[in-house]
Amino acid sequence: MKTSDFYFHLPEEQIAQVPLKDRTTSRLMVLDQKTGEIEHKHFYDIKAYLKPGDCLVLNDTRVIPARLFGARPSGGKVEFLLLTRKEEKRWEVLVKPGKKAKIGDEIIFGEGLLKAKVEEIIEDGKRIVSFEYEGIFEEVLDALGEMPLPPYIHEKLEDKERYQTVYSKHEGSAAAPTAGLHFTKELLKEIEEMGVKIAYVTLHVGLGTFRPVKVEDVLNHEMHSEYYSIDEENATIINKAKAEGGRVIAVGTTSTRTLESNADEKGLIKAGSGWTNIFIYPGYTFKCVKALITNFHLPESTLIMLVSALAGKEAILNAYNTAVKEGYRFFSFGDAMLIK
Repeated sequence: MKTSDFYFHLPEEQIAQVPLKDRTTSRLMVLDQKTGEIEHKHFYDIKAYLKPGDCLVLNDTRVIPARLFGARPSGGKVEFLLLTRKEEKRWEVLVKPGKKAKIGDEIIFGEGLLKAKVEEIIEDGKRIVSFEYEGIFEEVLDALGEMPLPPYIHEKLEDKERYQTVYSKHEGSAAAPTAGLHFTKELLKEIEEMGVKIAYVTLHVGLGTFRPVKVEDVLNHEMHSEYYSIDEENATIINKAKAEGGRVIAVGTTSTRTLESNADEKGLIKAGSGWTNIFIYPGYTFKCVKALITNFHLPESTLIMLVSALAGKEAILNAYNTAVKEGYRFFSFGDAMLIK
């Protein structure tokens, strides 16, 4: 299986730069897994495809303002992107330019509100740093940090909350679980009132989600690891819905990866937490997830491989080429797809 098998041509002007005013007015492509049939709807039509007893699984991670701009005492500018918290004050960060962050170097942010010392150099321009600050780190970060928008978004985001889902709760992501951006609290309430169960899992999305596949043979790609957590209450909601014949519908590839990492051979979910580097590509047999709400992904990415595993590569590439032709908006602030 080749990476180039998952290529499609995407005009740059179809990469959404800003979110729509109303989250639910995004377009919705509905793709039937069995027939490959395509319907063109809007996201507010999603209720027509959900049934009482189904279980919608959402990722309630919250994006932290993980981009920091600082300087060395000598004046050289440095940009940090927080990736993973190792201990209370120690983080794995991506540094630009890396040559300005040698072991022992100190970086100052916000006129000294926050200081970082480089402890270790690891692969791909990443560093382990220890921070020094007064008070609560999250509050310092909120004052100094910026939202870490994906590299293909060039417009400034006016409202930081538009890069958060309305149900975001547990801070720790470097990127949003973007399939969930289409929901409003009102829409979720209406869905629940229909008799659809709603469950939450947490997976802190890392920047590896944007990392291109650099090998031609898909099987040689090494997936990044991300931290996930599922509590007892939500595991029970998912398992009960499944036992009663309801579909488990994942909202986003992050929810999918969390569920499939945790499911046993019968597709049952157990409460717990850990790290997952599950790589889902065509040939994978899904244990828990029956349907998926997702955005449109980058060509040749692990995410288009995941959706191809669920719906079939030919059907997905046909759907994506149709989306390009029909003027759908792509990626984080773009339109949605339901694979039913």
